[in-house]
Parts: sequence; C-alpha cells; structure tokens
Amino acid sequence: MNDMKEKVRALVIDVDGTLTDGGIYIGNNGEELKRFYVRDGLAIKHILPEYGIMPVVITGRSSPLVDIRCRELDISEVIQGCGDKLPALKAVLEEHGLTLEECAYIGDDINDLECIKAVGLSACPSDAVSEVIKAADYVCKARGGCGAVREFVEYLTAVRL
Repeated sequence: MNDMKEKVRALVIDVDGTLTDGGIYIGNNGEELKRFYVRDGLAIKHILPEYGIMPVVITGRSSPLVDIRCRELDISEVIQGCGDKLPALKAVLEEHGLTLEECAYIGDDINDLECIKAVGLSACPSDAVSEVIKAADYVCKARGGCGAVREFVEYLTAVRL
C-alpha cells in the first residue's frame, strides 16, 4: 500500500457526504447552505500542494456554494452535475497526463463506486454506504464533513515524510 501512496499525484474528492456532512440546508427564501469542515479545507489547500498532489472535485450535484468553496481552497479542477463520474475523472487525468494508478479518490455513495474501484488508492468516510465501505482501500475513522478528507490526506502523505 505504501508504494501506491507514493504514486498518488491527484486526489479526487466527492462533495456531498464526503467534503460535507451530506446535509442540504434550505433557508426560508430557498437559499441552499452546506457545512464544510475547516480542517478538511486546510489539508486540501496547504498539505496537498506540499506533496505535489493536485486536488480535484467531482460531484453529482451542482451548487454555487461548491464553486465558492473550491475557489477558497485553490481547487481549479471542479466538475459539478456529473451523473457519470468515471469518464469525467479519466478526462481530467488525461488532461494532466496522469493515470488512474496515480489517482486517489474519496467518496461515500454508490455513484462513487466506479471511481473507487478504478483508481490506484481509494477511501471513504466511516459513514459511507456499505457497498463503498466494502470496495474502498481505506475506511476513515471520521465521518463525511467531519474530517474524513483531512484523515485521508494525512494517510496519503504520511509515507512521504
């Protein structure tokens, strides 16, 4: 597994249920809110670049909030409203000259399964659906939106110290 961790050059992150707690909060005027965990953000913005790992977001839903958060975290590769994530993942990797083996992926639900099975190293939050937990290489102790991304980033970078 350490060999796989050392090969990772891109980390693809799902949003709802992984980068957030999966809740969608709707205000009285129809505005949508999402809760992001600050420690996940710090890991994405500050730790990944130190190790030459490009963050990528691929999510099934579309939300202006995701664009705002990704800009804050210097994530330039953001794909929203993606019904079939694997072709999108392959296209991003190809654009950057990377292979699936050089990619890590963290997601929580069945729409993440194809990517989880295809990449070199995969993970999921502790509260992911059972099919994802069974397929993932690494199951985080943390829940989605509560530090799972940070935990996986630390796991990926620990061997590189």
